[in-house]
Amino acid sequence: MKPFTLVLLLVFGTTVAQNSISGTLVTENQQPIPAAIISLLDAGTNDFVKGELSKDNGYFKIENIANGSYIILITSLGMKDYKSEVFKLKGMAKNLNTITMLENTAELSEVTVVAEKPMIEVKADKTVFNVAGTVNAIGDSGFELLRKAPGIIIDNSDNIIVEGRTGVLFYIDDRPSILRGQDLVNFLKTLQASDIESIEIITQPSSRYDAEGNAGIINIKLKRDKSLGTNGTVASSLTVGDFARTSNSLSFNNRNKKTNIYGTYSNFFGKRASFINLNRTQNGTNFNARTQNVFDNNRNNVRLGFDFFANEKSTFGIIVNGNFNNSNSESDSRTPITQNGANSPSEILVAGSDSKNRTSNIFTNLNYRLKDTLGHSLNIDFDYGKYDSKRENLQPNRYFDGNETQILSENIVFFDTPIDISIISGQVDYEQNLLKGKLSLGVKYSKVKTDNSFDAFDRTNGNNDLDESQSNDFSYDERISAAYFNYSRKLKKLSIQFGLRMENTISDGILTSLLGDQNNRVKRNYTNWFPSGGITYQANRKNSIALIYSKRIQRPNYQSLNPFQYRIDELSFRQGNPFLQPQYSDNIKLSHTYNYRLTTSLSYSFISDFFAQVTEAVGNDQNFIIQRNVADQEIINLGISYPKKFNDWWRIYFSVNAYRSIYKATNPDFVSISQNTLSLYAQNTFTLPKAITFEVSGWYSSPSVWGGTYETKSLGSLNLAFQKKFLSEKLTARLGFNDILFTSPWQGTTRFGELFIDGNGGSDSRQIRFNLTYNFGSDEVKKARKRQTGIEDEKNRIN
Repeated sequence: MKPFTLVLLLVFGTTVAQNSISGTLVTENQQPIPAAIISLLDAGTNDFVKGELSKDNGYFKIENIANGSYIILITSLGMKDYKSEVFKLKGMAKNLNTITMLENTAELSEVTVVAEKPMIEVKADKTVFNVAGTVNAIGDSGFELLRKAPGIIIDNSDNIIVEGRTGVLFYIDDRPSILRGQDLVNFLKTLQASDIESIEIITQPSSRYDAEGNAGIINIKLKRDKSLGTNGTVASSLTVGDFARTSNSLSFNNRNKKTNIYGTYSNFFGKRASFINLNRTQNGTNFNARTQNVFDNNRNNVRLGFDFFANEKSTFGIIVNGNFNNSNSESDSRTPITQNGANSPSEILVAGSDSKNRTSNIFTNLNYRLKDTLGHSLNIDFDYGKYDSKRENLQPNRYFDGNETQILSENIVFFDTPIDISIISGQVDYEQNLLKGKLSLGVKYSKVKTDNSFDAFDRTNGNNDLDESQSNDFSYDERISAAYFNYSRKLKKLSIQFGLRMENTISDGILTSLLGDQNNRVKRNYTNWFPSGGITYQANRKNSIALIYSKRIQRPNYQSLNPFQYRIDELSFRQGNPFLQPQYSDNIKLSHTYNYRLTTSLSYSFISDFFAQVTEAVGNDQNFIIQRNVADQEIINLGISYPKKFNDWWRIYFSVNAYRSIYKATNPDFVSISQNTLSLYAQNTFTLPKAITFEVSGWYSSPSVWGGTYETKSLGSLNLAFQKKFLSEKLTARLGFNDILFTSPWQGTTRFGELFIDGNGGSDSRQIRFNLTYNFGSDEVKKARKRQTGIEDEKNRIN
């Protein structure tokens, strides 16, 4: 036991001396000066090296400074700039003691502080899309906003693709989201873009992050004002497509020196339409299904948080998230059935689907953070989530003769499929200075329990008779234990980072059928190691090169493992696969950044046990959609993004991804395929007279492969938007026109075994949208806080 204790003391108790500089800023009246900008400059070149902000008591400290000669430059609104003499640092802590800054006595009738973050920031470990830097910050949902982010593509089934790869893990404010699949999409569609501060795209996460997600992590940072006082935003949006719908949100933040209370409420009410046409050839018969869908949604999201600042080192917090969705959907499908060589159908299937879905998700987080002035920090998180879904579905299926004048047969079925999921997790992260760098250590444990029931009924004369051959119960338990270390250090112009994460997964899936012979059980226990690392070279202030590697895992969604059969109509259904294996990816990326704006990247990924969504034949006339491990995938991606401000009235932004996907079959029924794809997003923003902003934007995707099986044709969208601010820029009005040419519907073909499908689909994406957003709170408080953004940008670029 003593050797283990000694190791803990050595690891957690070691403090390595670093060059640092500190001091306290006061006025001539000895009042502290908060939020002043302290810049550390190289004495030889006058280049910016590091920066910091003074605290409320005027104190500041800059740590981890390399040996050398420096100058300190201090600026603060209303004060004269302060510039120190040249001083040297060599393995020491320099204290400037108290610095008295003089008041700037120049008369100012009005002071306007403008601190606008760039729309795109490229950093060593991530790309940051600052939402406030685009007109799209107003009116769009969080989901629609993702399409504008660099390197992100959204396909025809709302799947999110990052640099050519599917399987991305979502974080909300640096914490993994409990939502998956369609529930996550629904949440993002309810979230207002005006409530989002930034979107971080982390394609090569370090060992500190969960290893889940082949395509990396998308971290959505919600707005949370750090200034004292009360601030907030109210937004309301009306969208008209085939139907009218509305979304609304309210966010607020109240902060004082000891506490911070913040929250967001958002909703979505109304109907939307979609269509899908699948022309299927199977065993010499053609099934030409045409389906129209109408979804009536009532979604509500609530997020409340509270922070208590016990002292300068310790913070306690609690976050509660609630997502509630009541939705009804109606589908009408008509499928002519024609024998090959015949001129007219022999029969026609007319099917409908009336579904009611009620879901609720409540997630709670308790957290504690300790951070001292010596570089030690400790974070403790405890999370609990509960997800409930109640779904009922009525499906009448009627076969008519070829002239659709006589009913040949009728089958009406009813399904009751409740789902309960509970998630509990705990995580501890520790960080300290070590050997002139930063060492991070952490452990995490999570447990997921799902209970699913699938009760199928035959409806006759209004009565439901249980179909025991189709009714099942499925339970799935999963436990993941993880531990990691990560180390980073800066060596002059070179920064290194490396780490290793271990995850042990124990899962147990049990299918219980009313017919005992259909019972099934799948148990797994496996341990994986996930190395990661990177090197960043800052050649000069304008050029930076980074080489990053990470290994990732993509576990199947819980519903993908559920073997229940969800009918689309009597001939087509969707089924889960309890034998679906995780897929693994090795990712390496080389990137170059010029002038903190133009970024060019080249990445390569190899994904083993890729699981695709395939359509398989059943008998002579039925088919089902299922996920299977069918191939190994290689992806080579070239990405370029560039924001450019030409003058005061015109700025542009474009993001390009060109990638090659290669699928090498490991299943004999899967056809090996390769495809070159070009994805483009571009945006022109113009400032017109009367302070009106006009934006022309659009996205385009060339022919691609969707889900590993569908070869899709090109698609895209052209959008226009006008924006005007009123009431001292507190009120913003926006009028937008989306997909004005109606070019976003998809078309594609797929073949698996002897089954061939030619399909197309889409939604009422051609829309008119009007939005109003109002910011309330103190202008003076906001402007005082905004002074830090410039130095924060520089700190993040250099460190």
